[in-house]
Amino acid sequence: MLTVMARAKISEFRAKTMLLGPLDAPYDGVGIDTSRPLEEQLASLPADGRFVVKVDQAIKKRMKQGLVLLDRERGQLAADLQSFADKGYRYCLVEPMFPHEQAEEHYLAFENGRDGTAVLFSEKGGIDIEEAADSVQRLPASDENLIKAAGALGVTTDFLRSLRDTFDAAYGCFLEINPFVSKDGEARLLDVAAEVDGEAGYLTRDYWSAEDFRAWRQQTPAEAAIAELASTSRASLRFEVINPDGAVFLLLSGGGASIVVADEVKNRGFGELLGNYGEYSGNPSEAETFAYTDQLLQTMLASKAPNKVLVIAGGVANFTDVRTTFTGVIRALEKHADNLAAQGVKVYVRRGGPHELEGLTIMKNSLEKHGLLGAVNGPELPLADSVGEALASLEAN
Repeated sequence: MLTVMARAKISEFRAKTMLLGPLDAPYDGVGIDTSRPLEEQLASLPADGRFVVKVDQAIKKRMKQGLVLLDRERGQLAADLQSFADKGYRYCLVEPMFPHEQAEEHYLAFENGRDGTAVLFSEKGGIDIEEAADSVQRLPASDENLIKAAGALGVTTDFLRSLRDTFDAAYGCFLEINPFVSKDGEARLLDVAAEVDGEAGYLTRDYWSAEDFRAWRQQTPAEAAIAELASTSRASLRFEVINPDGAVFLLLSGGGASIVVADEVKNRGFGELLGNYGEYSGNPSEAETFAYTDQLLQTMLASKAPNKVLVIAGGVANFTDVRTTFTGVIRALEKHADNLAAQGVKVYVRRGGPHELEGLTIMKNSLEKHGLLGAVNGPELPLADSVGEALASLEAN
């Protein structure tokens, strides 16, 4: 895609193997999946080494959160990893310890934008780089500017050129190496965060795959189920839980409308009560909208909020059949109707597009039948006003 890239964070383990491979530089870190037997994964590590253990799930400021453990003995690793697993982290990384002084820590990054690739660098680095933000230079990543960066970082220009070229070939969006350490002629990428164009997987098999994507937390069962559904669908199906105990849940069609609705919830002061974000578009089938809505409703019913509303909204579709998709939505609502009614849930609808009259009619009839009706409107009602109706109902209760 890509003027606006679909950024996806990949594991630090994959980023390092990807970057160091073309340099023929050995990387002896071990990627760990804590859901598998730990000792089997640690078997290749020497018994007398010293190690760093860290969570590898695209989390910023890991050191300050206690998610990086330094100078660990081989016999401590399994317990360290289990402690992270007990906190809900599945993916971790174990690397040999590289002793160095703080003064040897530098900052290096590459970023892709409309004007091409830029290099960012500073002689300062480490966990407090924000306090030295003024020292970071940002320049086009030309060979001439890489010479300048190499001088500041104490490495060869060829080294930086290889990182840049690999970053570009891997459809990188952003790459941050902090700290970047150069000591006695040896460069080390101690901490790496990398984002790639997630839609370019078919072009990057030699660098990364979707299995390397990482998120700051594990997917909820609903998120995982919808991601699996999306992987086999020609439609776009996205779902993210924001607050599992939220009061405002959204079933939205179309990316533009979804942004408008979510922003309106926040602008009206209900952002902290927003339970989820996501959208379906691209004319999903009735079965797909049923499965999507079913997962959303299960998430909503599990929320501990005392009062809840469901906003079903979208713009005026060009191709998505409102009648067909609403048939799937209604089937899911009716599956959970008794539980939704018992929790006092009200549903507010605003939608337009092909067969909108039939779709809105069957939706209103079903909601009335099950005592879930808040309001049902077509495109004559602005999206913001539909959100306002739902939030007013929530306030009244």
